[in-house]
Amino acid sequence: MTATTSPATTDLSDDHAGLVRHCAPVFRDYGGRIAFSGPVTTLKVFEDNARVRAAVEGKGNGRVLVVDGGGSMNCALFGGNLAALAAQNGWAGVVINGCIRDTSELCDAEVGIKALAAHPKRSARTGAGEVDAVVSFAGVTITPGDWLYADADGVILSTKKLT
Repeated sequence: MTATTSPATTDLSDDHAGLVRHCAPVFRDYGGRIAFSGPVTTLKVFEDNARVRAAVEGKGNGRVLVVDGGGSMNCALFGGNLAALAAQNGWAGVVINGCIRDTSELCDAEVGIKALAAHPKRSARTGAGEVDAVVSFAGVTITPGDWLYADADGVILSTKKLT
């Protein structure tokens, strides 16, 4: 796993106190990049990753895909094939309120990936869920267009790009 040139969350937290929202420290790093940042696109799904696949098949343009999987520990919403697509299509990172799988493949993908845990079972693929929904988990509310900054110290959010 490698770091990128994303600003350090600790520095941003100090420099922009009161302007950033801090996610609870519930996420683990799985991707080939530890530090990543970008504007947020959201999905709200439950044990179904068809919309996750559709999202990463599209151009990421440096965005971060935030997936509210309801915190389910019953199956994985993201794996090696989707990580390869996300990296290939220019996504900066993926944050999943749920599980991933194919951990050895994820660490080779040039994309940031944070999730709650790993699980070997794949999800359903019916297409259920919402795109660009306001989501709440890990103690924060996340709106499409927010800016997300992530690194080994955690995940923070802002309504605007921070410098």
